[in-house]
Amino acid sequence: MTAFRTVTVDGSPVHVLESGTGPAVLMLHGSGPGTTGSGAWATTARALGTSWRLVAPDQAGFGRTPIPAGSRGGLRLWTEQAAGLMDALGVEHYAVAGHSMGGAVALALAAARPRQVTRVVAVSTMGAPGAPLSAELDAIWAAPAGLPGARDMLSRLVLDQALVTESAVAARAAAMRAGAAAFASLFPPPRARWADDLTLSAQTLARVRAPVLLVHGAEDRVTPLGTAALPLLEHLADVRLHVLGRCGHVPALEHPHDFGRLLSCFLGRERGH
Repeated sequence: MTAFRTVTVDGSPVHVLESGTGPAVLMLHGSGPGTTGSGAWATTARALGTSWRLVAPDQAGFGRTPIPAGSRGGLRLWTEQAAGLMDALGVEHYAVAGHSMGGAVALALAAARPRQVTRVVAVSTMGAPGAPLSAELDAIWAAPAGLPGARDMLSRLVLDQALVTESAVAARAAAMRAGAAAFASLFPPPRARWADDLTLSAQTLARVRAPVLLVHGAEDRVTPLGTAALPLLEHLADVRLHVLGRCGHVPALEHPHDFGRLLSCFLGRERGH
């Protein structure tokens, strides 16, 4: 069963997609304009089936979750909101899967809540110490709402341009327009500072005790393998990296079957599978 609901976290509403039953997996989306929890993870949710309790929020400033009054976006807010969401749902132990920005949030959450977070899947992740803002991510954060901006952004995200369909462009353009006001406050220029905000220190990464699976596309230009994933191998205590060839920044959409199997296998180890 799939359902949308609004959960109050620290006095502010968080819009959440939930599906399935079983061990909980918190799923955190990336930072592109027009991104939502359901849009980022719908394909993966179908691949994983109903044997997991999947919790996919719109993070603050995205989709239907506003930025709390008196706050602004950023790693600290997104991490605290994610932890508060799972507390509000009464979930004591959970795995976390995060894409791009969401990967940095997932790792930060695992460092902050070592007793709650059981496993981490960080996909095309940000967060590596010293990782620079790529020209591709800079362009994505700057993409204007509307069809041309949506098409340009999607073309940067994936390697296979056949995935940039007219329906995908139209859907993203609509989402970008709907979220334009909130998104404008998140990553204004100069944008390198916001990439720095999503960088985790060696000390923070050392506090991650949960097993971590890094999944990365070999042709990812947004968070390149060499600067985004490989440095994390030096800092995480229990980590493995799976690289997908012929893949850009969105493995969940570019290689959905392989990605779903990777997640099922890694998360299934909790159950003794």
